[in-house]
Amino acid sequence: MLSYRHGFHAGNHADVLKHLVLIQLLQYMNQKDAAYTYIDTHSGAGLYALDSGYAMKNAEYETGIAPLWDKKDLPPALAEYMALIKDLNPSGKMRYYPGSPYCADKVMREQDRLRLFELHPSEIKILSENFRKLDAHAAEQGRRPTVRGKRVIISDGDGFESMKALLPPPSRRGLVLIDPPYEVKDDYRRVKVALEDALKRFPTGTYAVWYPALQRQESRQLPEKLKRLAAKDWLNVTLSISGPSPDGFGLHSSGMFILNPPWTLMATLKETMPYLVAALGRDKEARFELESGAPLTGMSAKAQRPQRG
Repeated sequence: MLSYRHGFHAGNHADVLKHLVLIQLLQYMNQKDAAYTYIDTHSGAGLYALDSGYAMKNAEYETGIAPLWDKKDLPPALAEYMALIKDLNPSGKMRYYPGSPYCADKVMREQDRLRLFELHPSEIKILSENFRKLDAHAAEQGRRPTVRGKRVIISDGDGFESMKALLPPPSRRGLVLIDPPYEVKDDYRRVKVALEDALKRFPTGTYAVWYPALQRQESRQLPEKLKRLAAKDWLNVTLSISGPSPDGFGLHSSGMFILNPPWTLMATLKETMPYLVAALGRDKEARFELESGAPLTGMSAKAQRPQRG
């Protein structure tokens, strides 16, 4: 199905969680001089206007980026995330929100590589155009363009399948973001299957999966299935801004599941998540959960007790 357009949801609470974690993962990768490859299996358009088009329909950014815009007491990780967004909005007005490809491009270094996949025919055209505009802006500032050459390659294709040919990356350092729309139940199955294959090809890679924390069975079971994959360890964080709505519609909670996470991420999230709950929470059921562990294999399960707030 190709009806999903992320513009409807740009800048919402789920994006805040996803991009906060993504930036921290990229910054950790930057600590070593060796180049690495970032693979985005469902890239979307890469950049979204909050004051027009799809984003205006439901104004979901009001559940995420908007309450953080004028905050002066942000924890360091959130401050870093907000600085990237405000750099995109030099007028000081909240007009544009970056998707994961833009966030990655801004954080990654010249020697690193971005491999971006998008299947939606309209989204990939916009994604390519957005990166062409980034090239033009870079040229104006006397910097090397990002798209021309090898640094950024944008491909029209199924990210689940396409990432197979890229693993392991030449440098044996890599980060993969898997962020499907979950429009169909099969997306949940494909996430698990893709990760099983990826871990065989590149067991030391870092893999980050965004997922909606819904009442449906597939959503509830996904993190439990990912805990059993053959990674060295895992980290799972969820953010709920409210309890479920009476009609069951709408996204009130989402998670990021990371396989082979950096050792620094747990401490960063322990500091940051309580702030997000306080800033974005809409009722008394707003909360976060944070847990980590080794693969759960029968009686050898070693999951930590979840941190809640």
